[in-house]
Amino acid sequence: MLGKKYIECDLCVVGGGMAGMAAAISAAREGLSVVLMHERPVLGGNASSEIRMWICGSHGENNRETGILEEIALENLYRNPTKSFAVWDTVLYDFIKREKNITLLLNCTCMDAKTEKGKFSYDRNTKIQSVTGYQMTTQSFYEVKAKFYCDSSGDSILAPLCDAEFRLGREAKSEFNEDVETTSPDGMTMGMSCLIQGRETNKKIDYIPPEWSTKLTAKDFENREPDIYDDMENFWYLELGGNRDTIGDTEELRDELVALAAGTWDYVKNSGNFKAENWELDFLGFLPGKRESRRMCGEYMITQRDISDKVVFEDEIAYGGWPLDDHFPGGFWHRGVPNTDVATPAPYSLPYRSLYSKNVENLFFAGRNISMTHMAMSSIRVMATCSLLGEAVGKAASIAVKNGFAPHDVYLSKCEELQKLLMNEDCFLPSKTREISPVCKNAKLNVECDTLRNGQDRVHRIYENNTVCKVKKNSEISYVFENAEVSEVHIVFDSDLNRETIPGSKCERQHSMRASQRLDSPQLHMPKTLCKEFKLVGELNGEKTELLHIKNNRKRTYHIDINKKLDKLSLVPLDGWGEDENINVISFDFN
Repeated sequence: MLGKKYIECDLCVVGGGMAGMAAAISAAREGLSVVLMHERPVLGGNASSEIRMWICGSHGENNRETGILEEIALENLYRNPTKSFAVWDTVLYDFIKREKNITLLLNCTCMDAKTEKGKFSYDRNTKIQSVTGYQMTTQSFYEVKAKFYCDSSGDSILAPLCDAEFRLGREAKSEFNEDVETTSPDGMTMGMSCLIQGRETNKKIDYIPPEWSTKLTAKDFENREPDIYDDMENFWYLELGGNRDTIGDTEELRDELVALAAGTWDYVKNSGNFKAENWELDFLGFLPGKRESRRMCGEYMITQRDISDKVVFEDEIAYGGWPLDDHFPGGFWHRGVPNTDVATPAPYSLPYRSLYSKNVENLFFAGRNISMTHMAMSSIRVMATCSLLGEAVGKAASIAVKNGFAPHDVYLSKCEELQKLLMNEDCFLPSKTREISPVCKNAKLNVECDTLRNGQDRVHRIYENNTVCKVKKNSEISYVFENAEVSEVHIVFDSDLNRETIPGSKCERQHSMRASQRLDSPQLHMPKTLCKEFKLVGELNGEKTELLHIKNNRKRTYHIDINKKLDKLSLVPLDGWGEDENINVISFDFN
């Protein structure tokens, strides 16, 4: 008989990809006890060293996703200038391990759930009592009893385990009046990929393919021409399974994908068409990266019309902006272009009501499995967007736990509080701005940069006049006001969201990791616009108190609890990561 261990917590997150990580960190930082159950030995899901898909997100000027994801990206620039996947895995691991409120269960597969049937709030008919995982390395079972659960497993494992309503496949055009060709609903999805990566060397290297590799010719690569010298080439089009069962057929599809990947490298190396003599195969993934499977049914289902018509939701908690990127179910064997590429009005609004179940009372979800149609999912599914959804779930769960609420109660009475918590943590909500206290608005500011206190935390086209305030090193930005209780201070520096101060191509600058490694691939560094060292100083009746002193700063945003009586508050930028004498500050305000 194998042993079983029991854990109780506020929130159990199933799935340690980027969305699940963000949900766990977000909730833990609000004081919740969190269990993060992940079936793999490394974190990151599709972005991990096991799969190596890029973290993509919203297109457009200054649309980069911030919050927890930007913290991770900046830390990776600092610790991982050569974009080593070995280092990347440790960066992700560190972000979970540093949170004292998270219990991490790696190598632990969620395999069962205990549920209670009945009549629960808002016509829900099911409540999860506990979930059970099997940890392969310790040969132990873990039963986790939580107030709330978040399914960030990608495949929505909790759907069959607790009878959560879900959808699978493509909707008919008539159901939501979407711009699709599908006349009848079907079970077709996007497929999965096993990626390959190459490394350029300074000597000739042979490649002998295994006998079982798929034999390919130039005809097979029509509309998919490989280019190993292009930074954008990550072989994403090595895709199969959309016309089959992307869960039940995964092992069989994996075999086919590995054979396809090996055959592709054989073609690149040995066809003589690619100047690949000095290249070696550096990585071939054996764990397929999935794009689509089950999608949960929530209080609201996002459609392609919502995206294309740029509907602004009152319960906006995140945004998207990736194109409508629908991959044809036939994958690599589909002749013609492999996908659609229809621009979306980035940034578009995403609602909170799509992040919790319509029939299971205590179930959240975050990732590519939220409540949305197939066509909406073709844009929302990318990992940067999913990370924002995870961060929103973490904050919503914290409100629910602290108030004894169901997820829908948060929507009904605490939506503004949820949005405030997210914006305080540097989550950009395009239709919202942070509220600034009257004391801050009326305080005397010693610099002519009134945009520091407008609640707009990035320079963006939706904000007409927002600018960066340039402050000389060792000078101060100061507020003077009558004696008042200062509860919190908000600071936003310029982390160069477009990554224009980072070396390399646009692809190199925008992605945390690279595909293939060339001899001339650049070493990266911190954004030159970011403040490296600063002090925050409070003053009362002429007596100064150093409230915060950060050296070697790698963060864009600080939202700091102060809870002190002051009559003066000063931010003193001391140094930057670049050589400029000025430090860029976007926001500095207080409540």
